[in-house]
Amino acid sequence: MSLDFIVGVLKIVLIDLALAGDNALVIALAVRTLPKRQQFLGRIWGAAGAVVLRLIFITIITYLLGIPLLQVVGGLALVWIAIKLVRQSDGSGGEAHVRHGTTLVEAIWIIIVADVVMSLDNVIGVAGAAEGNLTLVVFGIGLSIPIVVWGSGVLATLMNRYAWIILIAGGILGEVAGKMIVHDDFVVRRVGGVPEPVEWALRLVLAGGIMLIGWIVARRRAVTPDEGAAG
Repeated sequence: MSLDFIVGVLKIVLIDLALAGDNALVIALAVRTLPKRQQFLGRIWGAAGAVVLRLIFITIITYLLGIPLLQVVGGLALVWIAIKLVRQSDGSGGEAHVRHGTTLVEAIWIIIVADVVMSLDNVIGVAGAAEGNLTLVVFGIGLSIPIVVWGSGVLATLMNRYAWIILIAGGILGEVAGKMIVHDDFVVRRVGGVPEPVEWALRLVLAGGIMLIGWIVARRRAVTPDEGAAG
């Protein structure tokens, strides 16, 4: 391996890890309601499927960037995913309701879809660092996978212990969705750029709205058993 190749791999690893925090959140949220023995499988297969699709994206990045409203659609899809994920929380932090959570296949599907939606910034950064060298891309992303999977495992454990982390994670996904929508090339060209206060208002509204939905669902699930016991 030449020095340039090694430097290129390190650059891609750093870029991918710097932009992969949101993806780790999605993985953690998607697998947290699975039985322990399936959580690891969910993280591995979900990440593997996402990486395959990301590699395909990188090969057609020029075409993707030419699609109008791509990030708007992706942002809206991410909002739906975030709402779906925060609604899985039972608000108790325990595992009494774990069988009512998502299945392994559904968790893997959520991870892959969310990564497709959120990976455009990763794809652009990695493609730029690779300078057309697909081997560099494969090496760089391949090296970053274990760290992202491990990080999502830690997050999933914390989410099962502290339910409020789920709401914060969902809010972060909502904020990312808002950013994707206002930075879409079509939106920028159409309105000449969204003013920063408006952008932050949208991002905060989406983040707060998703957190509120998760909180309301958790409250209802906490109150319903008490009412049943009282009856």
